[in-house]
Amino acid sequence: MFKKLSSISNRLPEFCLSHWLLRIPLAIVFIQQGLDKIPVDIETASSFDLPYLVWWFVAYGELLGGLGLLAGGLMDNKWLANWPWIGDTITRFSGITLCCIMTGVIWIGEPASIMDVILYDNLHVFLWVGGLVFALRGNRLT
Repeated sequence: MFKKLSSISNRLPEFCLSHWLLRIPLAIVFIQQGLDKIPVDIETASSFDLPYLVWWFVAYGELLGGLGLLAGGLMDNKWLANWPWIGDTITRFSGITLCCIMTGVIWIGEPASIMDVILYDNLHVFLWVGGLVFALRGNRLT
C-alpha cells in the first residue's frame, strides 16, 4: 500500500513556481491597502488614534512591502545568477515589514486574549503568517 502511494507521489510533477500562488494574492492585498491610505493625512491617522508618522509608515510600508514581494520574486532569475541574495533580501525585508504592520493592526484591535485573535481575527492572522513565511524563507520557498 505504501509503496503504491510512494510510486504515485514520485510520478507527480513538481511545481517549482508555487510560491507565486501565495506571493501574488498577499502582495495584491497589501498594495491595495497601501494605495487606499494615500494621500496620507493627519485626520485619518487620528481616527485610528495613531500619530501621523506611524500612519505614514503604515501606508508606505504596505505599498512598498507588497511591491517588494513581487520584485523580490522577479529578481530570483537567471539574469541575477551572480547575486541571488538581492531578490532574497528584498523578499525577506518585505515579509518582516508586512509582519510588523499586521502585528500593529492586531494590537490596535485590543483583543482580550490571544485566543480572540486566533478565533475571530482570521484575516489579519493569515496576512501575518503570510508575511512571516516570506520573512523566514525568502525566495527559498520552492
